[in-house]
Amino acid sequence: MALTNEEIRKVITPLLLSGAKMLDKHCPKCGAPMFEKDGRVFCPLCEYREQKKRQEMKGIEDILMKKIRYLVNNLPEDLEELERYLDIIEKLIRILEHYKKLEG
Repeated sequence: MALTNEEIRKVITPLLLSGAKMLDKHCPKCGAPMFEKDGRVFCPLCEYREQKKRQEMKGIEDILMKKIRYLVNNLPEDLEELERYLDIIEKLIRILEHYKKLEG
């Protein structure tokens, strides 16, 4: 996957300014140049994209947890309505578990 201008600005430029060394090797996953800093060789683009993905997943997890807490704190007395609430809570929990599996 090609580098975007945002990724160059947010990832590559700060690394170069911090003294990281761009290597003549490229990442087999995304094709970006590999870097070395403090004895560690890494692909900054893959790390950046993975971090961004984790942040997005965390946002989804937070929204789902907020909905679950709201429903649990507002359980109705009526049994039919309570059953609907519990069905919704169960579905939200399944979605949350699915996202956690995606996170790894």
